[in-house]
Amino acid sequence: MRRTAMGDSDLEVSEIILGCMSYGDPGRGTHPWSLTEDDSRPFIRRALEAGITTFDTANMYSDGSSEEILGRALADLARREDVEIATKVYFPMGGDPASGGLSAAAIARQIDESLRRLGTDYIDLYQIHRWDPEVPIEETMEALDLVVRSGKARFIGASSMWAWQLAQAQHAADLNGWTPFVSMQDQYNLVQREDEREMHPFCLDEGIGVIPWSPLARGRLTREWDDLSTERSGSDQVTQRFYRQAEESDRAIAAAVGSVAAARGVSRAQVALAWVRQQEVVTAPIVGATKPLHLDDAIASVDLVLDADELAALESPYVPRLPEF
Repeated sequence: MRRTAMGDSDLEVSEIILGCMSYGDPGRGTHPWSLTEDDSRPFIRRALEAGITTFDTANMYSDGSSEEILGRALADLARREDVEIATKVYFPMGGDPASGGLSAAAIARQIDESLRRLGTDYIDLYQIHRWDPEVPIEETMEALDLVVRSGKARFIGASSMWAWQLAQAQHAADLNGWTPFVSMQDQYNLVQREDEREMHPFCLDEGIGVIPWSPLARGRLTREWDDLSTERSGSDQVTQRFYRQAEESDRAIAAAVGSVAAARGVSRAQVALAWVRQQEVVTAPIVGATKPLHLDDAIASVDLVLDADELAALESPYVPRLPEF
């Protein structure tokens, strides 16, 4: 698998990033469908064998246990210098509201906690998980700059916000000589394309890499749109509140994915991922895997190139809707 630069930065990542939200203690946090450590490790091993070197997690995933599982697996299966670890900060930990947010104190504490759980001296990409309206952006950017200057992180990234907020953060960093964001992790897939209007043009202009989460619409694009038979469909509260704005359009898009997949003789997942990867702004999609087929499809998608007619068929049913963070 090839490696690619994160926007204009010196950070390189694999063409597929393995999302690790699905790996964690099911009894901790808010992801009861997560895989245990024993069940998670084969996916991390297979990813490494396929050339995936970049792994994305967050401090709040399964209340820290995702970081713990990922850190132990990478320590056993890879050399630290051969992989890139990305994690995030913002949401409260352990039910303690005071542990959340993007204040200087919260960031200083949570970076150290993430390093401890991951068992590493540095994080390659330290991301804010959401925008914090309660904290001045100058305080957040200065705190993140200190994280980088102290060697605890190599680069910083942002996630799921309005384009004006990202612009404000970059402006604060530029004015004060602080470290800017090199990446945007947003929700982007065939049924959620609203960031094409402002966020993505801004990222292209500023040389910011885009690493979409949910490139398969949390699995909805891998099967018939009305098929909600998977275990996660019933237990994932986030999935249940998404993709309800334009159901007629969504069904038409899902049908188009199925048609292209059938004509190509590949899975729907490969088609949906290939579409995301072919967008100019995208550095690499973040893909979760709880079954071997999920990872196999992600790996195979890097060799699938859709032609202009296929791209048009996939894109034409889309209608505007509100962004979903």
